[in-house]
Amino acid sequence: MHSLKVLVRARRSLHKLGSFPHQRSFSAQPHYGSYDDIQDQVLVDGRANSRTAILNRPSALNSLTTSMVARLKRLYESWEENPNIGFVVMKGSDRAFCSGGDVVALYHLLTEGNIEECKTFFDTLYKFVYVQGTYLKPHLAILDGVTMACGAGISLPGMFRLATDKTVFSHPEVQIGFHPDAGATFHLSRLPGYLGEYLALTGDKLNGVEMVACRLATHYSLNARLALIEERLGKLTTDDPSVIETSLSQYGDLVYPDRSIIHKIDVIDKCFSHDTVEEIIHALEIEAADSYDGWCAMTLKKLREASPLSLKVTLRSIREGRFQTLDQCLTREYRISLRGISGEVSKDFCEGVRARLVDKDFAPKWDPPSLEEVTKEMVDFYVSPLISEPELELPTASREPYV
Repeated sequence: MHSLKVLVRARRSLHKLGSFPHQRSFSAQPHYGSYDDIQDQVLVDGRANSRTAILNRPSALNSLTTSMVARLKRLYESWEENPNIGFVVMKGSDRAFCSGGDVVALYHLLTEGNIEECKTFFDTLYKFVYVQGTYLKPHLAILDGVTMACGAGISLPGMFRLATDKTVFSHPEVQIGFHPDAGATFHLSRLPGYLGEYLALTGDKLNGVEMVACRLATHYSLNARLALIEERLGKLTTDDPSVIETSLSQYGDLVYPDRSIIHKIDVIDKCFSHDTVEEIIHALEIEAADSYDGWCAMTLKKLREASPLSLKVTLRSIREGRFQTLDQCLTREYRISLRGISGEVSKDFCEGVRARLVDKDFAPKWDPPSLEEVTKEMVDFYVSPLISEPELELPTASREPYV
Protein backbone atom coordinates (compact mmCIF):
# COMPACT_ATOMS: atom_id res chain seq x y z
CA MET A 1 0.00 0.00 0.00
CA HIS A 2 3.01 2.30 0.53
CA SER A 3 3.69 2.73 -3.20
CA LEU A 4 0.04 3.52 -3.84
CA LYS A 5 0.05 6.23 -1.16
CA VAL A 6 3.13 7.80 -2.76
CA LEU A 7 1.35 8.00 -6.12
CA VAL A 8 -1.75 9.53 -4.54
CA ARG A 9 0.36 12.15 -2.74
CA ALA A 10 2.15 12.94 -6.00
CA ARG A 11 -1.12 13.57 -7.77
CA ARG A 12 -2.33 15.75 -4.91
CA SER A 13 0.87 17.81 -5.15
CA LEU A 14 0.41 18.25 -8.90
CA HIS A 15 -3.13 19.43 -8.28
CA LYS A 16 -1.90 22.09 -5.84
CA LEU A 17 0.74 23.24 -8.33
CA GLY A 18 -1.93 23.81 -10.94
CA SER A 19 -1.27 20.84 -13.20
CA PHE A 20 -4.96 19.93 -13.09
CA PRO A 21 -7.38 22.16 -15.01
CA HIS A 22 -9.61 24.24 -12.79
CA GLN A 23 -12.77 22.38 -11.81
CA ARG A 24 -15.87 24.04 -10.41
CA SER A 25 -17.29 22.91 -7.13
CA PHE A 26 -20.61 21.10 -7.22
CA SER A 27 -22.43 24.24 -6.12
CA ALA A 28 -21.42 25.84 -9.42
CA GLN A 29 -22.93 23.07 -11.51
CA PRO A 30 -26.35 23.49 -13.14
CA HIS A 31 -29.21 22.58 -10.82
CA TYR A 32 -30.59 19.11 -11.55
CA GLY A 33 -32.38 18.36 -8.31
CA SER A 34 -31.99 18.66 -4.59
CA TYR A 35 -28.81 17.42 -2.93
CA ASP A 36 -30.81 14.73 -1.13
CA ASP A 37 -32.16 13.47 -4.47
CA ILE A 38 -28.63 13.26 -5.89
CA GLN A 39 -27.38 11.35 -2.86
CA ASP A 40 -30.32 8.94 -3.11
CA GLN A 41 -29.51 8.23 -6.76
CA VAL A 42 -25.91 7.27 -5.95
CA LEU A 43 -25.70 5.58 -2.56
CA VAL A 44 -22.47 4.78 -0.72
CA ASP A 45 -21.74 1.65 1.30
CA GLY A 46 -18.65 2.10 3.46
CA ARG A 47 -16.62 -0.88 4.69
CA ALA A 48 -13.42 -1.10 6.69
CA ASN A 49 -11.09 -0.66 3.73
CA SER A 50 -13.40 -0.16 0.74
CA ARG A 51 -16.26 1.92 -0.60
CA THR A 52 -19.12 0.87 -2.87
CA ALA A 53 -21.02 3.28 -5.14
CA ILE A 54 -24.56 2.02 -5.76
CA LEU A 55 -26.48 3.36 -8.76
CA ASN A 56 -30.00 3.81 -7.42
CA ARG A 57 -32.59 4.73 -10.04
CA PRO A 58 -34.22 1.30 -10.33
CA SER A 59 -37.40 2.63 -11.98
CA ALA A 60 -35.19 3.92 -14.84
CA LEU A 61 -32.87 0.88 -14.84
CA ASN A 62 -30.26 3.08 -13.14
CA SER A 63 -29.86 5.29 -16.21
CA LEU A 64 -27.40 8.11 -15.68
CA THR A 65 -28.05 11.83 -15.28
CA THR A 66 -25.48 14.61 -15.17
CA SER A 67 -25.80 14.97 -11.41
CA MET A 68 -25.28 11.23 -10.88
CA VAL A 69 -22.10 11.19 -12.98
CA ALA A 70 -20.81 14.34 -11.29
CA ARG A 71 -21.34 12.72 -7.87
CA LEU A 72 -19.61 9.52 -9.02
CA LYS A 73 -16.62 11.50 -10.25
CA ARG A 74 -16.33 13.40 -6.97
CA LEU A 75 -16.63 10.20 -4.94
CA TYR A 76 -14.03 8.32 -6.97
CA GLU A 77 -11.56 11.20 -6.78
CA SER A 78 -12.00 11.57 -3.02
CA TRP A 79 -11.67 7.81 -2.48
CA GLU A 80 -8.51 7.74 -4.56
CA GLU A 81 -6.89 10.31 -2.28
CA ASN A 82 -8.11 8.73 0.95
CA PRO A 83 -5.25 6.58 2.35
CA ASN A 84 -7.72 4.54 4.41
CA ILE A 85 -9.50 3.20 1.32
CA GLY A 86 -7.82 0.31 -0.47
CA PHE A 87 -10.27 -0.40 -3.30
CA VAL A 88 -13.67 0.65 -4.65
CA VAL A 89 -16.71 -1.13 -6.06
CA MET A 90 -19.61 -0.03 -8.26
CA LYS A 91 -22.92 -1.84 -8.63
CA GLY A 92 -26.55 -1.14 -9.48
CA SER A 93 -29.72 -1.57 -7.48
CA ASP A 94 -32.49 -4.01 -8.37
CA ARG A 95 -32.39 -5.69 -11.80
CA ALA A 96 -29.89 -3.48 -13.62
CA PHE A 97 -26.32 -2.36 -13.35
CA CYS A 98 -26.90 0.62 -15.65
CA SER A 99 -28.97 0.96 -18.82
CA GLY A 100 -26.92 3.90 -20.10
CA GLY A 101 -27.59 7.60 -20.14
CA ASP A 102 -31.08 8.96 -19.56
CA VAL A 103 -31.61 9.62 -23.26
CA VAL A 104 -35.28 10.45 -22.80
CA ALA A 105 -34.28 13.31 -20.51
CA LEU A 106 -31.72 14.42 -23.10
CA TYR A 107 -34.39 14.23 -25.80
CA HIS A 108 -36.68 16.53 -23.83
CA LEU A 109 -33.84 18.98 -23.18
CA LEU A 110 -33.08 19.11 -26.91
CA THR A 111 -36.71 19.57 -27.93
CA GLU A 112 -36.86 22.44 -25.44
CA GLY A 113 -33.76 24.00 -27.01
CA ASN A 114 -31.52 23.36 -23.99
CA ILE A 115 -28.50 21.91 -25.75
CA GLU A 116 -25.99 23.23 -23.20
CA GLU A 117 -27.21 20.89 -20.46
CA CYS A 118 -26.85 17.99 -22.90
CA LYS A 119 -23.26 19.03 -23.63
CA THR A 120 -22.59 19.16 -19.89
CA PHE A 121 -23.81 15.58 -19.53
CA PHE A 122 -21.36 14.24 -22.12
CA ASP A 123 -18.49 16.37 -20.82
CA THR A 124 -19.05 15.14 -17.25
CA LEU A 125 -19.55 11.51 -18.32
CA TYR A 126 -16.41 11.26 -20.43
CA LYS A 127 -14.29 12.91 -17.76
CA PHE A 128 -15.53 10.37 -15.23
CA VAL A 129 -14.73 7.50 -17.61
CA TYR A 130 -11.20 8.90 -17.91
CA VAL A 131 -10.88 9.01 -14.13
CA GLN A 132 -11.84 5.33 -14.07
CA GLY A 133 -9.39 4.46 -16.84
CA THR A 134 -6.54 6.14 -14.94
CA TYR A 135 -7.53 5.07 -11.43
CA LEU A 136 -4.68 4.22 -9.07
CA LYS A 137 -6.62 1.88 -6.83
CA PRO A 138 -8.22 -1.46 -7.71
CA HIS A 139 -11.87 -1.07 -8.67
CA LEU A 140 -14.55 -3.62 -9.38
CA ALA A 141 -17.80 -3.30 -11.33
CA ILE A 142 -20.50 -5.85 -10.50
CA LEU A 143 -22.45 -6.17 -13.76
CA ASP A 144 -25.56 -7.87 -12.46
CA GLY A 145 -28.47 -7.24 -14.82
CA VAL A 146 -28.84 -4.77 -17.69
CA THR A 147 -25.49 -3.25 -18.72
CA MET A 148 -26.07 -1.14 -21.81
CA ALA A 149 -24.63 1.78 -23.78
CA CYS A 150 -22.68 4.20 -21.56
CA GLY A 151 -23.65 1.96 -18.64
CA ALA A 152 -21.16 -0.42 -20.21
CA GLY A 153 -18.79 2.53 -20.64
CA ILE A 154 -18.59 3.18 -16.90
CA SER A 155 -18.00 -0.51 -16.16
CA LEU A 156 -15.32 -1.54 -18.64
CA PRO A 157 -12.44 0.67 -17.41
CA GLY A 158 -12.54 -1.21 -14.10
CA MET A 159 -9.63 -3.47 -13.19
CA PHE A 160 -12.18 -6.19 -12.39
CA ARG A 161 -15.57 -6.76 -14.11
CA LEU A 162 -17.80 -9.37 -12.52
CA ALA A 163 -20.58 -10.68 -14.78
CA THR A 164 -23.45 -12.93 -13.63
CA ASP A 165 -26.15 -15.17 -15.04
CA LYS A 166 -28.40 -12.07 -15.02
CA THR A 167 -26.04 -9.88 -17.07
CA VAL A 168 -27.31 -8.48 -20.38
CA PHE A 169 -24.62 -6.46 -22.17
CA SER A 170 -25.27 -4.46 -25.34
CA HIS A 171 -24.49 -1.31 -27.29
CA PRO A 172 -27.80 -0.54 -29.08
CA GLU A 173 -27.01 3.13 -29.82
CA VAL A 174 -27.29 2.90 -33.63
CA GLN A 175 -30.93 1.87 -33.17
CA ILE A 176 -31.65 5.33 -31.71
CA GLY A 177 -29.51 7.31 -34.16
CA PHE A 178 -26.51 7.64 -31.87
CA HIS A 179 -23.11 5.91 -31.51
CA PRO A 180 -21.29 3.73 -28.93
CA ASP A 181 -19.56 6.19 -26.62
CA ALA A 182 -18.07 6.66 -23.13
CA GLY A 183 -14.94 4.79 -24.20
CA ALA A 184 -16.80 2.07 -26.10
CA THR A 185 -14.70 2.46 -29.24
CA PHE A 186 -11.55 1.82 -27.19
CA HIS A 187 -12.85 -1.38 -25.60
CA LEU A 188 -14.93 -2.80 -28.46
CA SER A 189 -12.15 -2.31 -30.99
CA ARG A 190 -9.88 -4.51 -28.87
CA LEU A 191 -12.19 -7.53 -28.80
CA PRO A 192 -11.19 -10.68 -30.71
CA GLY A 193 -11.35 -10.27 -34.48
CA TYR A 194 -14.18 -8.03 -35.62
CA LEU A 195 -16.55 -8.85 -32.79
CA GLY A 196 -16.48 -5.19 -31.70
CA GLU A 197 -17.75 -4.01 -35.08
CA TYR A 198 -20.50 -6.63 -34.94
CA LEU A 199 -21.68 -5.59 -31.48
CA ALA A 200 -21.51 -1.87 -32.28
CA LEU A 201 -23.37 -2.08 -35.60
CA THR A 202 -26.07 -4.57 -34.61
CA GLY A 203 -26.62 -3.83 -30.91
CA ASP A 204 -26.69 -7.58 -30.28
CA LYS A 205 -26.64 -8.74 -26.67
CA LEU A 206 -24.05 -10.74 -24.76
CA ASN A 207 -24.73 -12.69 -21.60
CA GLY A 208 -22.33 -12.97 -18.69
CA VAL A 209 -20.68 -16.15 -19.96
CA GLU A 210 -20.06 -14.56 -23.36
CA MET A 211 -18.59 -11.45 -21.70
CA VAL A 212 -16.03 -13.62 -19.94
CA ALA A 213 -15.29 -15.55 -23.14
CA CYS A 214 -14.43 -12.38 -25.08
CA ARG A 215 -12.65 -10.76 -22.10
CA LEU A 216 -15.15 -7.94 -21.54
CA ALA A 217 -15.61 -9.41 -18.05
CA THR A 218 -12.81 -10.74 -15.88
CA HIS A 219 -14.91 -12.97 -13.59
CA TYR A 220 -18.28 -14.70 -13.46
CA SER A 221 -20.63 -15.65 -10.66
CA LEU A 222 -24.17 -16.83 -10.29
CA ASN A 223 -26.45 -14.07 -9.03
CA ALA A 224 -27.29 -16.25 -6.03
CA ARG A 225 -23.65 -16.13 -4.90
CA LEU A 226 -23.22 -12.34 -5.08
CA ALA A 227 -24.10 -11.74 -1.45
CA LEU A 228 -21.36 -14.15 -0.40
CA ILE A 229 -18.82 -12.45 -2.67
CA GLU A 230 -19.74 -8.98 -1.44
CA GLU A 231 -19.53 -10.12 2.16
CA ARG A 232 -16.05 -11.50 1.51
CA LEU A 233 -14.91 -8.32 -0.26
CA GLY A 234 -16.28 -6.17 2.55
CA LYS A 235 -13.97 -7.87 5.03
CA LEU A 236 -10.81 -7.32 2.99
CA THR A 237 -8.27 -4.76 4.19
CA THR A 238 -6.02 -4.42 1.15
CA ASP A 239 -5.14 -2.41 -1.93
CA ASP A 240 -3.41 -5.41 -3.52
CA PRO A 241 -5.16 -6.44 -6.76
CA SER A 242 -3.96 -10.02 -6.37
CA VAL A 243 -5.82 -10.39 -3.07
CA ILE A 244 -9.04 -9.12 -4.67
CA GLU A 245 -8.44 -11.39 -7.65
CA THR A 246 -8.09 -14.38 -5.34
CA SER A 247 -11.35 -13.60 -3.56
CA LEU A 248 -13.25 -13.19 -6.83
CA SER A 249 -11.82 -16.43 -8.21
CA GLN A 250 -12.43 -18.34 -4.99
CA TYR A 251 -16.10 -17.42 -4.77
CA GLY A 252 -16.82 -17.15 -8.48
CA ASP A 253 -17.80 -19.80 -10.99
CA LEU A 254 -16.01 -21.31 -13.98
CA VAL A 255 -18.16 -21.20 -17.10
CA TYR A 256 -17.92 -22.06 -20.76
CA PRO A 257 -20.12 -20.69 -23.57
CA ASP A 258 -22.40 -23.25 -25.18
CA ARG A 259 -24.71 -21.98 -27.92
CA SER A 260 -23.26 -18.54 -28.32
CA ILE A 261 -22.44 -15.74 -30.73
CA ILE A 262 -18.82 -16.47 -29.84
CA HIS A 263 -19.08 -19.58 -32.02
CA LYS A 264 -19.95 -17.31 -34.96
CA ILE A 265 -16.63 -15.51 -34.78
CA ASP A 266 -15.39 -16.93 -38.12
CA VAL A 267 -18.38 -15.65 -40.09
CA ILE A 268 -18.35 -12.38 -38.11
CA ASP A 269 -14.72 -11.85 -39.11
CA LYS A 270 -15.51 -12.79 -42.71
CA CYS A 271 -18.36 -10.28 -42.99
CA PHE A 272 -17.51 -7.44 -40.58
CA SER A 273 -13.88 -7.07 -41.65
CA HIS A 274 -14.91 -5.13 -44.75
CA ASP A 275 -14.17 -1.42 -45.11
CA THR A 276 -17.72 -0.11 -45.55
CA VAL A 277 -21.17 -0.81 -44.17
CA GLU A 278 -22.39 -1.54 -47.69
CA GLU A 279 -19.70 -4.21 -48.14
CA ILE A 280 -20.56 -5.72 -44.74
CA ILE A 281 -24.22 -6.01 -45.72
CA HIS A 282 -23.32 -7.48 -49.11
CA ALA A 283 -21.09 -10.10 -47.45
CA LEU A 284 -23.90 -11.03 -45.06
CA GLU A 285 -26.34 -11.37 -47.97
CA ILE A 286 -23.99 -13.78 -49.73
CA GLU A 287 -23.48 -15.73 -46.51
CA ALA A 288 -27.23 -15.91 -45.94
CA ALA A 289 -27.84 -17.21 -49.46
CA ASP A 290 -25.10 -19.82 -49.19
CA SER A 291 -25.82 -21.08 -45.67
CA TYR A 292 -29.55 -20.51 -45.12
CA ASP A 293 -28.49 -19.38 -41.64
CA GLY A 294 -31.21 -17.57 -39.70
CA TRP A 295 -28.52 -15.65 -37.82
CA CYS A 296 -27.48 -13.89 -41.04
CA ALA A 297 -31.06 -12.86 -41.75
CA MET A 298 -31.51 -11.53 -38.23
CA THR A 299 -28.23 -9.60 -38.43
CA LEU A 300 -29.28 -8.03 -41.74
CA LYS A 301 -32.61 -7.04 -40.22
CA LYS A 302 -30.87 -5.23 -37.34
CA LEU A 303 -28.57 -3.37 -39.70
CA ARG A 304 -31.47 -2.27 -41.91
CA GLU A 305 -33.43 -0.98 -38.90
CA ALA A 306 -30.58 1.21 -37.68
CA SER A 307 -29.83 4.80 -38.64
CA PRO A 308 -27.75 4.71 -41.85
CA LEU A 309 -25.74 7.73 -40.70
CA SER A 310 -25.10 6.16 -37.29
CA LEU A 311 -23.90 2.94 -38.91
CA LYS A 312 -21.30 4.73 -41.01
CA VAL A 313 -20.16 7.04 -38.23
CA THR A 314 -19.92 4.11 -35.81
CA LEU A 315 -17.87 1.95 -38.17
CA ARG A 316 -15.47 4.85 -38.73
CA SER A 317 -15.25 5.46 -34.98
CA ILE A 318 -14.56 1.80 -34.11
CA ARG A 319 -11.89 1.52 -36.80
CA GLU A 320 -10.10 4.65 -35.57
CA GLY A 321 -10.36 3.35 -32.00
CA ARG A 322 -8.19 0.35 -32.86
CA PHE A 323 -5.14 2.61 -33.06
CA GLN A 324 -5.92 5.19 -30.39
CA THR A 325 -5.50 5.59 -26.63
CA LEU A 326 -8.46 5.91 -24.26
CA ASP A 327 -8.21 9.71 -24.13
CA GLN A 328 -8.09 9.94 -27.93
CA CYS A 329 -11.18 7.73 -28.20
CA LEU A 330 -13.07 9.84 -25.65
CA THR A 331 -12.11 13.02 -27.50
CA ARG A 332 -13.42 11.64 -30.80
CA GLU A 333 -16.60 10.30 -29.17
CA TYR A 334 -17.20 13.73 -27.60
CA ARG A 335 -17.00 15.33 -31.05
CA ILE A 336 -19.46 12.81 -32.47
CA SER A 337 -21.86 13.25 -29.55
CA LEU A 338 -21.90 17.05 -29.84
CA ARG A 339 -22.38 16.86 -33.61
CA GLY A 340 -25.18 14.34 -33.06
CA ILE A 341 -27.14 16.45 -30.57
CA SER A 342 -26.56 19.65 -32.52
CA GLY A 343 -28.71 18.45 -35.43
CA GLU A 344 -26.47 20.27 -37.90
CA VAL A 345 -26.34 17.34 -40.31
CA SER A 346 -29.16 15.14 -39.01
CA LYS A 347 -31.65 14.94 -36.17
CA ASP A 348 -31.47 11.15 -36.07
CA PHE A 349 -30.77 11.05 -32.32
CA CYS A 350 -33.99 12.83 -31.40
CA GLU A 351 -35.91 10.88 -34.01
CA GLY A 352 -34.54 7.55 -32.81
CA VAL A 353 -35.34 8.26 -29.15
CA ARG A 354 -38.80 9.49 -30.11
CA ALA A 355 -39.58 6.37 -32.14
CA ARG A 356 -38.25 3.80 -29.68
CA LEU A 357 -38.63 5.33 -26.23
CA VAL A 358 -41.09 8.24 -26.33
CA ASP A 359 -43.88 7.63 -28.87
CA LYS A 360 -42.81 3.98 -29.23
CA ASP A 361 -44.12 3.64 -32.79
CA PHE A 362 -40.82 1.95 -33.76
CA ALA A 363 -40.94 3.70 -37.14
CA PRO A 364 -38.09 6.23 -37.17
CA LYS A 365 -37.74 8.45 -40.22
CA TRP A 366 -33.98 8.49 -40.63
CA ASP A 367 -32.26 11.39 -42.38
CA PRO A 368 -30.54 10.49 -44.64
CA PRO A 369 -32.88 7.53 -45.19
CA SER A 370 -30.38 5.23 -46.92
CA LEU A 371 -26.70 4.31 -46.76
CA GLU A 372 -26.20 5.55 -50.31
CA GLU A 373 -27.22 9.05 -49.26
CA VAL A 374 -24.75 9.21 -46.36
CA THR A 375 -21.72 10.95 -47.84
CA LYS A 376 -18.09 10.74 -46.79
CA GLU A 377 -18.23 14.46 -46.02
CA MET A 378 -21.02 13.87 -43.49
CA VAL A 379 -19.01 11.20 -41.68
CA ASP A 380 -15.84 13.32 -41.80
CA PHE A 381 -17.74 16.19 -40.17
CA TYR A 382 -18.78 14.05 -37.21
CA VAL A 383 -15.23 12.99 -36.33
CA SER A 384 -13.41 16.22 -37.22
CA PRO A 385 -12.12 18.64 -34.54
CA LEU A 386 -14.66 21.00 -33.01
CA ILE A 387 -14.53 24.54 -34.36
CA SER A 388 -17.03 26.75 -32.55
CA GLU A 389 -16.59 25.27 -29.07
CA PRO A 390 -13.87 23.74 -26.87
CA GLU A 391 -12.70 20.18 -27.25
CA LEU A 392 -13.01 17.73 -24.38
CA GLU A 393 -10.30 18.59 -21.84
CA LEU A 394 -8.77 15.60 -20.07
CA PRO A 395 -5.87 15.75 -17.58
CA THR A 396 -3.62 13.53 -19.70
CA ALA A 397 -0.40 15.09 -18.35
CA SER A 398 -1.18 14.07 -14.78
CA ARG A 399 -3.31 10.95 -15.25
CA GLU A 400 -1.94 8.24 -17.49
CA PRO A 401 -4.26 5.33 -18.41
CA TYR A 402 -3.24 1.89 -17.21
CA VAL A 403 -5.42 0.27 -19.89
